Amino acid sequence: MSADYQPATLADVQRLRASLHEQGKKLVFTNGCFDLLHAGHVRYLQQARALGDAMVIGLNSDQSVRVLKGPERPLNSENDRAEVLAALRAVDAVVVFEDQRATSLIQGIRPHLYVKGGDYTVDSLNAEERAALADAGTEICILPLVPGKSTTSTINKMLGGAVCDSDKLRLAALGSGEGSNLRAIIDAVQSGSLNAEIVLALSDQSASNFLNIARTAGCPAQFVDGGPNPRKLSDAAQKEIFEHLERARVDVVVLAGFMRILKEPVIGGYSGRIVNVHPSLLPKHKGANAPQLALDAGDSESGCTVHLVTAEIDGGRILAQAQVPVESGDTAATLHARIKTAEHQLLPQVLNEWRERGLPVRGVTQP
Repeated sequence: MSADYQPATLADVQRLRASLHEQGKKLVFTNGCFDLLHAGHVRYLQQARALGDAMVIGLNSDQSVRVLKGPERPLNSENDRAEVLAALRAVDAVVVFEDQRATSLIQGIRPHLYVKGGDYTVDSLNAEERAALADAGTEICILPLVPGKSTTSTINKMLGGAVCDSDKLRLAALGSGEGSNLRAIIDAVQSGSLNAEIVLALSDQSASNFLNIARTAGCPAQFVDGGPNPRKLSDAAQKEIFEHLERARVDVVVLAGFMRILKEPVIGGYSGRIVNVHPSLLPKHKGANAPQLALDAGDSESGCTVHLVTAEIDGGRILAQAQVPVESGDTAATLHARIKTAEHQLLPQVLNEWRERGLPVRGVTQP
């Protein structure tokens, strides 16, 4: 290919699709960042192409890769990525798109067949893209992953032990609201009382103060659309969060006011390494509205609990607790405010003692 290689345009691909359709043939479409091409990509693309008569790749632009993957990506420019992909025998055309999602491209191309890798299911596909595929009458095919072949694992191998040479705990903080516990963690890191670094701050609320605090402090910050249910994450969001954690090479995931329930693949992939702070003395008053539940029960004492996160809500191993008295005339708001003060002290303390407590970190399972 020449040095002035240019990706295909939408009009080019539309003409290809129309020609194939007239001949009763199928256009296969897939999309992604394809930031560092490896054998897993090549095998996947060969399998995808074999399902039809021509294949087009929708390639995320550099800007959309930065939004999806973080400020250190992409490793290669969009034109370089497009040129390498277009050189493969399995690929008939590559078209670059600017949005985070390929929805408008799907609507414009109306492919006969849409293919994704086995790290997706039909349910975990982005809902907007899935709706566009349904409207186009496009068949969806999920191909199995090539074991051990992924961009993230390739980058991690290239980095080797460089990240692990530091004794600082690599933290990812997840939050949905005001971010007061994130602020407490940042303050503890900056004061030197917590030997850690925040390598990812992630929120399911794009306008949250949590993200404002993270960005002001210079922490890598990401928004993930959690889906329509305010308490549950969509399958697509669960997968996206897991990918962000993997890319950041996280030791410990800290739920700092994160209001949605984590499931697979995060719960399994980070078993023993997800910690939450809950505003009650567990096992009393699990779930939402714990301060009000303490008042309703007539408790003389409440407090906070730092515990490991499992599939059972507020049911994981208790790591530490702090007591807070219930005072006469307390409301749920005033009691919760005092509990938060205790949380801001207890959570950084537990994190600073993580290794001393024999708790696991990335790549190391403690006895």
